[in-house]
Parts: sequence; structure tokens; C-alpha cells
Amino acid sequence: MLWLLPIFVNVLAPVFIILGVAYVATRRLQLEGRTLSRLAYYVLTPAFVFNLISTARIEAALAMRMVAFITLVYVGSVAMAFLVARLLRRSRKMTIAYMMIAAFGNVGNFGLPISQFAQGEAALLPATIYFLANLAFAFVLCVLLANSGHRNPVRAFAQVVRTPSLIALAPAMLINAAGIQLPTFAARTVELLAVAMIAIMLIALGVQFANAGIPPVSLDMLMAAGIRLISGPLLAFALVGFFDLPALERNVGILQASMPAAVLVSIIALENNVLPEFVTATVLFSNLASMVTLLLVLAAL
Repeated sequence: MLWLLPIFVNVLAPVFIILGVAYVATRRLQLEGRTLSRLAYYVLTPAFVFNLISTARIEAALAMRMVAFITLVYVGSVAMAFLVARLLRRSRKMTIAYMMIAAFGNVGNFGLPISQFAQGEAALLPATIYFLANLAFAFVLCVLLANSGHRNPVRAFAQVVRTPSLIALAPAMLINAAGIQLPTFAARTVELLAVAMIAIMLIALGVQFANAGIPPVSLDMLMAAGIRLISGPLLAFALVGFFDLPALERNVGILQASMPAAVLVSIIALENNVLPEFVTATVLFSNLASMVTLLLVLAAL
């Protein structure tokens, strides 16, 4: 087991150390996570996406295979969550909570830095493509599930269209395709904001964990978190061979499929009254438990 130690120290430890620093700082300084989260969501993440995609060089066919791969893996996880919830005879709301947790991986806060640390700087581009693909898929599905039966589903798509990261994608792709070079002051402004994104996202996550407290463990929490943490990597390893992905895109895709549940799931659950306390607790638990599961996935890669 000692051979796993360098993987943990060099790849996972930096992420969890930052979470720990943010946790302690929140306890001492009474920090609020909402401001940091909104800053990352509305400003830093769009800048990161724009900065990376506007200068990226990737084949369209490869990008489409990557999107198809990660989407299929997450669809499989959602299907598994539905089956398990029905077999356990859970209520409609609990079944929806299971599916939402399975659908939305923490591909931003965790996925981007861990992919970078594990696979190098070049991993940020494929990690961002997987991030955007899961963001679009999960946002639509989670909002549709949360609103099923009592609201117009068109609202889900309208919310996705207004997602800042996806809004930044279109002009970035246009600039990339046209070969446009931004003025130096604009390029440097966007780059500075982009560089700040990963650290701020991790600090915001640590603040949220500190404010949420330690969740009580239940069978449903273990099952829902287990589906997100186990079905993702198993499906990814099983399906990746069908998509003819290069080694870097393959490894990053498997990592992004293995991420714990995203904090955005708890926000959607809270906004739509879908067992928000359970969802928030499960998100927290899955992120803590991922210290073990991600280590195993990294070792397998």
C-alpha cells in the first residue's frame, strides 16, 4: 500500500489541504461561502473557460467523442441510481435525489485541479471539455427532475442557456475559429481571472463544508454517494474503449467520471425543495469519501 502514498501526497493532498485551510479559516473568521461561490460561478469560471477554449487546439471529432463518452457514463450512473432507489422502494422525492446526485459530478472544484495534478498542465483542456459537457447535461436533467410534475420544463433549458460558463463558450469558440487575437490588456485580464478560479473554487467548497457541519450517516446517504463514487469509474473503464480516445483524454475522462457529487446539486435541491438537507449532507459525505475512491482510480490509471 505504500506505493499509493506518492499518488495521495502529490495529487489529492493539495486539494484536501486547501479544503482544510478554508475549513479552519471559516471556523475562526466566520467566512461566508455564498460570496466566494458566486464570484467563482459568475466571474472566474467563465473567464477560465473563455481563456482556455479561445486558444485551444483540438479536433472537433475528438471533442464530440469526449462529450459522448462522458455523457453516456453519467447517463448510466443516473439509470443505476433510479434502479437502486426503486428496488429500495424509496419515495418519488428520494428517487429524484438519488438521480440528481448521480448526474452531477464535482468536475469543476475537484475535477480540474486533480486532473491537472495527475496528468499535467495539458490535462486542463480535456478536463474543461468534460466539465462543460457534464455541466450542461446535469443542469438540464437535475432541474427537469426537480421540477417534474409541477413546472414548465422549458424553464430548465432557459436556466442552462443562462449558465455563465456556457455563455462564455460561444464567443471563445468563435475567436478560436476565426484566429482572432485579443488585445494584450484584455488577454491578460482574462488570464489573471482564469488563474484565480481553481483556488477560489476550492476555498469556497471548504467554506461550504465548514458551514454545513458533519452530516449524520444514513443508509440512503451511503447508497446515493456510493452510486456516484463507484458507478462512475466502473462505467468509465468499461466504456472508454469504444470511443477511441488518446491516452490523455482517456485518463482525464475516467477521472472526471469518478468525481463526487457537485455542490450545485444541493443548490438545485434547495431551490426546488427536493430533500435539501439529505442532498447537502450526501454531497458533503461523497466529497470526503472520494479521498479513498479517487486514490484507487488514480492508482488504476
